[in-house]
Amino acid sequence: MSNPFILIARIRVKEGKVEEYLKIAKEADDAVNASEPDMLIHTFDQDPTDPLEFTWSEVYRNSEAMLHHLNNAPVQAYVEKHNKIADRFEIEVYGNITEETIKAIKETNIPFKHFKTTYVGYTRSNI
Repeated sequence: MSNPFILIARIRVKEGKVEEYLKIAKEADDAVNASEPDMLIHTFDQDPTDPLEFTWSEVYRNSEAMLHHLNNAPVQAYVEKHNKIADRFEIEVYGNITEETIKAIKETNIPFKHFKTTYVGYTRSNI
């Protein structure tokens, strides 16, 4: 599929590990910025009411961009490090993605919820 979509990843960091986690998130973000031109937005936001809760907000140009992201070595290294210093990792996708992409996300064994687009809405074709 050639349409953009949104991915939200919800993270809970272990008590006392926030600074360490921010370092691994920054490493991953820098690597994604350098190696994934079809990642249109990639931000790591802290919850305003809980300093241990964070959200990756990601906008992908298309399903192929997500497959590239999942197979990107720095992203895989980030997930490994995450597993040692965080308690939770959940993924939500908003928009239409390919079956291949759905399968690849499920193979990560990260809890995943897919919100498929209805007939209501549009995508700007000039992005």
